[in-house]
Amino acid sequence: MIVNVERSTRTSRISTAVFCVAIVVLVSAPAWAGRGQLSMLVEFFYYLALAELWNLLAGYAGVISLGAQGFIGLGGYALFFFTLNMGWHPLFALIAAGVVGLVVAVPAAAVMLRLHGAYLAIATWVLAEVARLGFSEMTSLGAGSGISLGVASVRHVELPFVSRDGIFFLLALLFAILTVALSYLLLCSKYGLALKSVRDNETSARSSGVNSYGLKLGVFVASSAGMALIGALIYLTKLRISPAAAFDANWTSNIIFIVIIGGIGTLEGPIIGTIVFFVLRQYLSDLGSWYLIILGGLAVVVMLKMPRGLWGAFSHRFDVRLFPTRRRLVLGNPDKVRPPSGDAGKTELAVNPGDPS
Repeated sequence: MIVNVERSTRTSRISTAVFCVAIVVLVSAPAWAGRGQLSMLVEFFYYLALAELWNLLAGYAGVISLGAQGFIGLGGYALFFFTLNMGWHPLFALIAAGVVGLVVAVPAAAVMLRLHGAYLAIATWVLAEVARLGFSEMTSLGAGSGISLGVASVRHVELPFVSRDGIFFLLALLFAILTVALSYLLLCSKYGLALKSVRDNETSARSSGVNSYGLKLGVFVASSAGMALIGALIYLTKLRISPAAAFDANWTSNIIFIVIIGGIGTLEGPIIGTIVFFVLRQYLSDLGSWYLIILGGLAVVVMLKMPRGLWGAFSHRFDVRLFPTRRRLVLGNPDKVRPPSGDAGKTELAVNPGDPS
């Protein structure tokens, strides 16, 4: 009897092909989409990237953060500082903003990851509030009233055949793709398996030799640097920043809504959640405060009736995985035996039915 150890499924292979075609079509969007459509797509993709990063942190590492806005605002202010005060090109300042987020996240994580549960969640929110108050006192960056990035500062952010809006769109698309792809590669590795064990039972994972603190530290730092990088892109597109907007708790609440609705602990969940979030905002945002009441009510209903989220409930019911990260045993055809290849995602084992092992 032949047993195949596989990760990919027929559905995942089809979905991969569909995603590749969609990416090719989206890359050409600056040539056919209007300015309003590009702006909406930019917002969609940076929300998707932020949701994937928060999901990696909370859904896999088990670190619930209520202070995502702290690193989003930090990245935005770092961009403005390097562009206006240092005279750097905005794209170089964008990369530098991610580095700033990385540098700040290391000592912050070293302190906060000593806490657990609600204490850790509150600590992340306090850190974001401290950052908001600190930047409110920086007169060189506009203090509490904020500061604008002149059009002259971003005049060179364009290519001969791509407008400035097109560049922003391609960057947002790139960040979203990289976030999903790198998260998938991480979860398919031995570190991803260790992360899941830490999330499910940290005590058992540590007793098995897993360095839970090191894993959480790495994921926290990487996620924070990514959020700072995306925050820099967000405020590069907005051309204005203020402490009240940059460190607004609505950033985190929207991200959490997206992940909870879509399905925490899945790569597909934030994609579904982002689509739902934008559809609801498109059709319900004119309702004023009722819009927020509906969002909150929907989140409560989903948490009570479908704790795994929309995608989690769907995939559990129909056994569908677009980004499978677990290997599974599949009975193969003995007439199609071939030697094992170098493909790490698929291994063939020949099993003798009469062998007691």
